[in-house]
Amino acid sequence: MSRLLRLAGASLVLTALPALAQNPTPRPFTIDDALGVRTARIEDVSKDGHWLALSVHVRRDGLGVDASRYGDPTYVAPQPGELELIDATSGRTRAILPGKVDARGAAFSKDGSKLAFLLRKGDDYTLDVDDVASNRVRTVALATTKAVASNSPLVWAPDGKSVLVALRPNGWAAGARAAFLHITEGEIVVQNASEPFLAWDSVRNVNNRQIPAVVNLADGAVHELGGEVDMRAPQFTADGSHIVFATSVPKKTSYDNRSGTASGVYRVDVASGKIDTLLKPVDRRLSAKWNEDGSAFAYEDRGNVFVRYVNEDSARNLTARYRGPATRGDTARTSYAIVAWRPDGGALLVSTRDGWHLLDPRTGAISTAYAFESDTAARPTRTFESWSKDGRSLFVATSAKDHWARGLERYDLESKQATPLASDANVYASWHVSGDGSRFVFERSDGDRPNEVYAAGENFSGVHALTSLNPQLAGVALTHSELVSYLDVDGKKLYGVLYYPYGYQAGKKYPLVAEVYETFFDNGYNENMNLLAAQGWFVFHPSVDLHIGYPGEAWVKGVTDGINSLEERGLVDGTKLGVEGQSYGGYAANLLIEQTDRFKAAVNISGKVDIISFLGDSPRIGTRNYSAAENGQDRLGATLWQAPMKYIQHSAIFYADRITTPLLMLTGRDDWNVPDTNEREMYYALRRLGKEAVWVQYAHAGHGAGRAGTPDEFQDHWSRIFGWFRTHFDKATAAAATTTSSR
Repeated sequence: MSRLLRLAGASLVLTALPALAQNPTPRPFTIDDALGVRTARIEDVSKDGHWLALSVHVRRDGLGVDASRYGDPTYVAPQPGELELIDATSGRTRAILPGKVDARGAAFSKDGSKLAFLLRKGDDYTLDVDDVASNRVRTVALATTKAVASNSPLVWAPDGKSVLVALRPNGWAAGARAAFLHITEGEIVVQNASEPFLAWDSVRNVNNRQIPAVVNLADGAVHELGGEVDMRAPQFTADGSHIVFATSVPKKTSYDNRSGTASGVYRVDVASGKIDTLLKPVDRRLSAKWNEDGSAFAYEDRGNVFVRYVNEDSARNLTARYRGPATRGDTARTSYAIVAWRPDGGALLVSTRDGWHLLDPRTGAISTAYAFESDTAARPTRTFESWSKDGRSLFVATSAKDHWARGLERYDLESKQATPLASDANVYASWHVSGDGSRFVFERSDGDRPNEVYAAGENFSGVHALTSLNPQLAGVALTHSELVSYLDVDGKKLYGVLYYPYGYQAGKKYPLVAEVYETFFDNGYNENMNLLAAQGWFVFHPSVDLHIGYPGEAWVKGVTDGINSLEERGLVDGTKLGVEGQSYGGYAANLLIEQTDRFKAAVNISGKVDIISFLGDSPRIGTRNYSAAENGQDRLGATLWQAPMKYIQHSAIFYADRITTPLLMLTGRDDWNVPDTNEREMYYALRRLGKEAVWVQYAHAGHGAGRAGTPDEFQDHWSRIFGWFRTHFDKATAAAATTTSSR
């Protein structure tokens, strides 16, 4: 259980000062420290903001996942943790269950008097209910032979007497397991292109087999609602007589992530089980958003917003008449997206690139609610969090784009004025606003330490911590982060996050390790950064400007100029530079060192090196690799057959002869995302070319190599990376000394 903090605000600072005074020289952060870090997840907050359900997890407990069973519908990675109930007004904390448990889907009843959750027991789940007032937990004995689905929803009926869950058909587990074993261990496995699904997609779809049922909490009676229906985002209507939901039914394997799935909207009568179709399934991914009482839903389709009331015959397009070009000479049509229904259901908040607007769901009348600044590059990032109860105000999370100023504001829709409730350099997450807007629960970090959970009262008064998750880090030096800006080769302004080395002394130059991926801006506790900075090195998250069709050059343009800016400040020893990355970042590290020899050492963690073989190398994730290359993260913008040279140019394996940087490659044998065989290609190539390369495979690890393996593999993973960089930085020191002495 997280230790209760009984003092808040300035008192918290005062209680921490003596401990720091007794330990004026904190020790460096270690691998064991990383494994012991505790993180909290807010599972749910009661509607009045009074009660908070929290799960607390230790980093070490997240290791040891059986990655070989990725894609097995019967396997769910364990998530042991402490399950707690916190009174957000007083800070009192109690364990809902003793010790560490694997609980999922925790949800408060409408009045906040009960908390329901699914508790894992072996391969099965039970439905448990905690009575908040009496501190008593009971398991509801379900009157059925069917098992509760591991991915079951858990939705309270308005009267708090029953909940909606999903059950598995009898025999589901045996059939699902057999399907997985056949495709992984079958002696003869046939795959036929005329079938609608890839074989792995067929196995994955088994998870969609669910039977929705309403459980009476008093006696465990189970009322099944028809046959197998995979309900998406179900909710009860205000009177509890119906459940409204959407479906998203796969029809065929899709390569564009847009088609191949039929989306529909339905309403089921709880008493009779009769299902009414409100939106016939269409071959597009649509997401319905219901108003609070379940009388109407809205959805987006191709830039338009549609609304249907259940007592009407069809949905109405409310935005077609407003979709002209935003400005004169602009050929792009205005596109609308749904943000949220107003609490009374009398308006929809919708967004365009210019701001948020209020849309009348009955008449279609529209008015600007929150006009955004015209300069999209400079205007803050805004995220809707909640309405005020009276619908007159919005609570909005904000973040500046050129400095660390993050927090929450209240925006008055009548005066069009924003009032900052919190705006500072802290990192905020998981905002929860009570129904009446008088209480707030959220996570916060100073930017360097792990998040803690906080609560605040009306107008954000009386901010106080509800957790103290990592007191063991009081005497440990965590890295300090700094936001930096620089220009890339093309003159584009980019931002990066710099992490200072352990024992930093102004005026001294230090080695630097760049961890590459895409764009970085926000800080916050980071395991990788702390472990590398503890070695006495600067660590850098540089951003890059990626362009469709030509992504490969972005890293050499952005990463090298970012490092140049730090050298110009006198912080970094340019003779001791390293680069590393994981997954897409490992791929980027390989592309980077084929274009420059500035780095003394590089590490590729679970990153592909051959984008061509990678297209079909990860069968368990279906067509993801094709779509990623063609229109996703890889940004090639074309198929292999349309632009074969782009695939060659963005596969480091074809330019292995240009690599002079010593390369360490770390993989997991059970990596379902980037198979170890892809990195093995680079090891074989570099060995053939007489280059310095080491390839390490972790037997029990998945994507992320040792970081996604066992605790022993985690230790080896990091120790090996430290040794790799240190060895080559030391060689640079020795080479510099030899050069100096020979003059």
